[in-house]
Amino acid sequence: MDLTKGTREEKRARAKKMMLWFCIISIIMMFAGFTSAYVVSSSRPDWVKDYQLPNAFVWSTVIIILSSISLFLSKRSILNNQRKTANGLLLTTFVLGVAFIVLQFRGFAEIIAHGYYFTGPASTINSSFIYIVVIAHLAHVAGGLIVLLVLIYNHFKQRYKPGQMLGLELGATFWHFVDFLWLYLFVFFIS
Repeated sequence: MDLTKGTREEKRARAKKMMLWFCIISIIMMFAGFTSAYVVSSSRPDWVKDYQLPNAFVWSTVIIILSSISLFLSKRSILNNQRKTANGLLLTTFVLGVAFIVLQFRGFAEIIAHGYYFTGPASTINSSFIYIVVIAHLAHVAGGLIVLLVLIYNHFKQRYKPGQMLGLELGATFWHFVDFLWLYLFVFFIS
């Protein structure tokens, strides 16, 4: 495939997709570093062996999966000219994203209630890693919520339709990636 061929619009679309993938790859590298450090640190003598993630993290995982499903269905609704259904699904995706963040902070509250802190004498290396990794992920989810707001705004302005879905595709790719990243982190922490 010759990347220099095509209309100006096709070239811009390829460039935007490539930039998104560069962003995703850099995020993957960052979290690979975090999880590698976690594995290396697990051999420390002060590592808490029987640590379990709070239930709020389990529920937030369910919520984030539902948000990906609702975003997928909203895209399908737009392609099928079901604008009203797409409206509801896009708003549902946003609300689920906010619920995910609320549950993450509830999980932090549960960690603190069990006596584990991010810093200080009551902190453990486990809890410090969990806080750092989850906060870094939450920063990306917050970015994803901003993307969702842009998608919702553009949808209400009727900018998405069959053949003109680039913005929605880019936003959905980022949101699904952030969701998949949480699934990876969740499975990593519980194993």
